Amino acid sequence: MLGNYLPILIFIGVGLVFGAIMVALGMLLSSSKPDAEKLSRYECGFEAFAGARSKFDVRFYLVAILFIIFDLEIAFLFPWAIVLRDLGLYGLLAMGLFLGILVIGFIYEWKKGALQWE
Repeated sequence: MLGNYLPILIFIGVGLVFGAIMVALGMLLSSSKPDAEKLSRYECGFEAFAGARSKFDVRFYLVAILFIIFDLEIAFLFPWAIVLRDLGLYGLLAMGLFLGILVIGFIYEWKKGALQWE
């Protein structure tokens, strides 16, 4: 019974050894010449203007929520459309409920002004 797992264990072992060899080679062959430019923080091509804990405008979060809403919608609509005939009325109603919840999120975004950028 345990013989069935032997190829998996060999594969994991080879992967770990290969990964360790690659990390060791990277450490041995790389040149470590840090300067001020390499050690500086990078933030969108310009100098950091605030700390990492500074507060962001709520619109950034609202745009992120809006992206997630539409990303989820598209990710679930394609497979659903392919099997729609097999799902029948139940599948249609379930997707209608799902889209209804997404529309509520979209209306929330709209009312909060996430689509209005100054």
